[in-house]
Amino acid sequence: MTVIPVTNALVARGIDMDFGDRGLKTRVLFGVDLEVAAGELTMLVGPSGCGKTTLLSILSGTLRPTGGTVEVMGQALTALRDADKVRLRRRRIGFIFQQYNLLPALTAAENAAVALVADGMSLKAAAARARAVLETLGMGPHVDKLPRALSGGQQQRVAIARAIVHAPDLVVCDEPTAALDAGTGRQVMDLLKAAAAGPGRAVLVVTHDNRIYPYADRIVAMEDGRIVGDSRLGTLPEGLHHVP
Repeated sequence: MTVIPVTNALVARGIDMDFGDRGLKTRVLFGVDLEVAAGELTMLVGPSGCGKTTLLSILSGTLRPTGGTVEVMGQALTALRDADKVRLRRRRIGFIFQQYNLLPALTAAENAAVALVADGMSLKAAAARARAVLETLGMGPHVDKLPRALSGGQQQRVAIARAIVHAPDLVVCDEPTAALDAGTGRQVMDLLKAAAAGPGRAVLVVTHDNRIYPYADRIVAMEDGRIVGDSRLGTLPEGLHHVP
């Protein structure tokens, strides 16, 4: 049997984050180290205000840390100029949020194609690829509908398609199920794990929704700006629990 070594899609070292100016600075992240393995779905959990979303913003390149480094597939994200950082995010990172952020005047297919068009692909080619991805997510009958004609779960599927249509190395998700009922949340997590957690791609989900903990390959717990627990393969860090 051939063993394929696990590679890290994302590596963060010594992440500090301060907010405020001069003598009024407040530190919210304290020397955070984190590795996210390719081919796995990693969850970052903890109470509200513990620094999860701030850390996610730094890991995805939308916020510059006070200190520390972030690498995505070996490329030093934190060392890049802003324009290069935008290009890296556009090509190698996909984003899924609690709020779907779909453009109301665009169809499902057009919304899913936005990242491709932004990267220079023609609208026709981008829409064709987006349609194909939407079909794999069970959205074939709805590709030409506007967001207002879609249910919450359908809109989140469009958001998933938009995040993975350009085959990113890293997919980051901020509370992707918080606005969904339990059944729809399970459907979204089934789709997310199947569509985005394949070999060569990592998925990082920030959540406080304990209903979806069983979907994780690994659960990293945060508290007060620090990593306080790290568990794998269905076990939970001390103090955490999930419900059926």
